[in-house]
Amino acid sequence: MNSTEKNNRVFIMGEIVSEAKFSHEVYGEGFYELSVKVMRLSGQADILPVTVSERLISERDLKVGSTLCAMGQFRSYNKLENGRSRLMLTVFVREPLDAPPARNPNSIVLSGYICKPPVYRTTPFNREIADLLVAVNRAYNKSDYIPCIAWGRNARFVKNLQVGDKIALSGRIQSREYQKRLSEVEVKTMTAYEVSISKLAAFDSAEDFDLEREFMLYTGTEKAEPHPEGSHSQM
Repeated sequence: MNSTEKNNRVFIMGEIVSEAKFSHEVYGEGFYELSVKVMRLSGQADILPVTVSERLISERDLKVGSTLCAMGQFRSYNKLENGRSRLMLTVFVREPLDAPPARNPNSIVLSGYICKPPVYRTTPFNREIADLLVAVNRAYNKSDYIPCIAWGRNARFVKNLQVGDKIALSGRIQSREYQKRLSEVEVKTMTAYEVSISKLAAFDSAEDFDLEREFMLYTGTEKAEPHPEGSHSQM
């Protein structure tokens, strides 16, 4: 596994809840987008966008109601909507798995760079939250821009990070609905996707930081449950 593959690893398992729609073609192979319902440990569900090749759809007979269990990457791309560029996110399936049901069907490990000043705030109930955007290198000099959200002590740690700082993190991908006001009378329900951080670390040198050892991809087969507020460190 090369460094750009280590930087961005996702494990998901859930039920396909939408028909596959054509997305794009690369070197003659078609890729399709579909929605996958992934259950949280709490019993709630996230509906996540997933991109999968037509070859895998055919080989695995993927359809509405099927279970998708796979390793992949969380990727971003820009889509033009109403003359404006919008950041789109998707789980890109790289390897389907024949895995037994895991306790945690949604796990992600990322390593990248802070590319916007983190936004720290508190809720009316005094819960601390910090939003950050992480640029994750991909092969062929591409990058994915992944929105992340930190809570509690992780949020306090994040608010002191600077643009350009290297960080590694683990957590899960979540979907969240919000209301966007289009006019005085029109409101549209939108869905945002982001990584909810359970553990993070800032580090200076990739040579001195073992990402795989520090952030093992959690697929539910491990015995330790992640702490709800996670942990942080400065490497």
